[in-house]
Amino acid sequence: MAILTVSGSPHIQSTMTTNKIMWSVVLALMPAWLVGIYFFGLAALYLTVVTVASCVLFEWIIQKYLMKGALTITDGSAVITGLLLAFNLPANTPLWIAIIGSLVAIGVGKMSFGGLGKNVFNPALVGRVFLFLSFPTFIAASQWVMPHPIFDIPSPDAITGATPLAIMKQGGSLPPIWDMIMGDKAGSFGEVSAIALILGGLFLLYRRIITWHSPVAFIGSAVVFTAILWMVNPDKFFNPLYHIFSGGLMLGALFMATDMVTTPVTGKGQIIFGLGCGILTIVFRCFGSMPEGVSFAILIMNACTPLINKFSKPKRFGVPANQTIK
Repeated sequence: MAILTVSGSPHIQSTMTTNKIMWSVVLALMPAWLVGIYFFGLAALYLTVVTVASCVLFEWIIQKYLMKGALTITDGSAVITGLLLAFNLPANTPLWIAIIGSLVAIGVGKMSFGGLGKNVFNPALVGRVFLFLSFPTFIAASQWVMPHPIFDIPSPDAITGATPLAIMKQGGSLPPIWDMIMGDKAGSFGEVSAIALILGGLFLLYRRIITWHSPVAFIGSAVVFTAILWMVNPDKFFNPLYHIFSGGLMLGALFMATDMVTTPVTGKGQIIFGLGCGILTIVFRCFGSMPEGVSFAILIMNACTPLINKFSKPKRFGVPANQTIK
């Protein structure tokens, strides 16, 4: 008699592999990467090459010599970490600092938990926050490299200015909304163009790699919260549009709050996750000492993901309504 062996769930078959998912995300990041290079020049290109190469190299070294397991550097996950780390840094970040951030992102944020699929926190944000706290002179300075089209002279490396979030914090004249949407503003080079990030996000939605739940809840809660603050005190708080199109909110909502590993698995859980991210981001921005709050908000909600998963887990089929799943 033949023995039928049934593997663990889920049993849904799909042609979408981990490699396809990861490289699709890399492709979705390309519009923002190209716009960043256009506005910030070769400095942005060099920064990306260094972070991506460093993340892949450190993952290979750790897997081969420390973990002595299978090598997974071709799956695209290390490339995504390198890209997102670069996107969260100013284009004029010293390359040696970017290498340290790559080591922390891969070594601490990812491989210390066992590798892809086991990490609790978004690796790129772990690296970014480490650099933010360790090298504030370079990462958290109020004078960031200003955008300057790559074909123009002088080099953007010599031009600095305050980011829109710093202007909100310190007071001053903000750039036009359209410039903020297109990317013509100071900031981390991969977060400046909202339109390019939205195009990438729509591509991932079309490919069904992400769902609408987290991004809509993230952006929607931020809009509602800032609108309330703006209506209560327009002299102190800014138009919600400035919050949505400045800083890393769009990048975080579309590409980091949708990470399959570190965010909830159910639609209900993803909405809760997005709401928490949006509210925390605005709390940090408007009432904290630092102008930005996306990275900290997402990392805090990453820590809450297991609890959210437990709370939002649907009832097992056939379980009576008055019973709970243990």
